[in-house]
Amino acid sequence: MGHECIDASKEYKWGDDVKSDVTEIVLVRHGETTWNAAGRIQGQIESDLNEIGQKQAVAIAQRLGKEERPIAIYSSDLKRAKDTALKIAETCFCSKVTEVPELKERHVGSLQGLYWKDGAEKEPEAYSAFFSSQNDLEIPGGGESFDQLCERSMNALEQIAKKHKGERVIVVTHGGVLRAIYMSITQASSAGKLLNASVNVVRFSDQKWIIDSWSDVSHLSSVGFLQRGFDGDAKP
Repeated sequence: MGHECIDASKEYKWGDDVKSDVTEIVLVRHGETTWNAAGRIQGQIESDLNEIGQKQAVAIAQRLGKEERPIAIYSSDLKRAKDTALKIAETCFCSKVTEVPELKERHVGSLQGLYWKDGAEKEPEAYSAFFSSQNDLEIPGGGESFDQLCERSMNALEQIAKKHKGERVIVVTHGGVLRAIYMSITQASSAGKLLNASVNVVRFSDQKWIIDSWSDVSHLSSVGFLQRGFDGDAKP
């Protein structure tokens, strides 16, 4: 997809001579929603943060508010991400959240609105396409292929990185997008569980991406989170 990837296990050393060339992006998955808790497939359909998700948004905002202040905060244009981002913006003293439609969740076609447990029976073709290893296969019902998701997600992220060279920014997005970003950077065959309100840090320099940390939920110890998370690699 035109993005050079390097081994995520390699340690990146900060230094005064290189920091100005590196963009640090803190990727955040939105807080838990009513549909997350119910096991319902959201895709690009709106679903509000539930009570736990609101508490998660506060917890992650408190954590990020104690760290280096971001120069900007970006978010998917879906409400669950925007609401999480707005809470973070309050504690990080950012005056606005910039919406980026290209960071919204994957459109999963006719699976949207179904319960995961019913997907295989009610929409077998779409369900099979979602879990297919054929990455250019679009999901029936107007859904995206995994390749399409990766391309738009990485292009959006790279534009942000190039705009904020030498700066720190926060991006609030979705489990499917995070999975696409992780697998694009690492070239891994799986991204594992993507947890609500998790902190995932990536850096960009010289057209190269590196993952600094992934799926950190240490700030949620007193709030809790869905252990199953989002896992686009394993059927529920």
